[in-house]
Amino acid sequence: MSTTHTILIVDDEAHILQVLSLKLRNCGYSITTAVDGEDALHHVKESPPDLVITDVQMPYMNGLEFAHALSDDPATAHIPVVVLTARGHTLETSDTDIPNVRKVLSKPFSPRGIAELCATLLKDTPRSNAQNRGAA
Repeated sequence: MSTTHTILIVDDEAHILQVLSLKLRNCGYSITTAVDGEDALHHVKESPPDLVITDVQMPYMNGLEFAHALSDDPATAHIPVVVLTARGHTLETSDTDIPNVRKVLSKPFSPRGIAELCATLLKDTPRSNAQNRGAA
């Protein structure tokens, strides 16, 4: 199938980026990564992904601030966001009451479970043109 979706993974922990990137690439997705919310916002403006997976706790701009920034911009408000939280870091429902946040998952997570969630969230989503513009 040639409908490759692009997923942006945002986390300041290199091993999380590596594990998720490997698993999702093996599932046929095009992957881009960012190390914090500011970096991710730059990526999104340059080449909008079809889905974002973001950690909450990151320097410069955390994952919730990033999700709010996407939600507040009409050009990116449609992009679904999956939020990852560290074990023991509880979020109030009001923290994640952001229109584009589709799911909140705690670390440690199952890479297979994330891949299945991505497939579900992207099932009816047309692919972006990011790969046509040379995104990695």
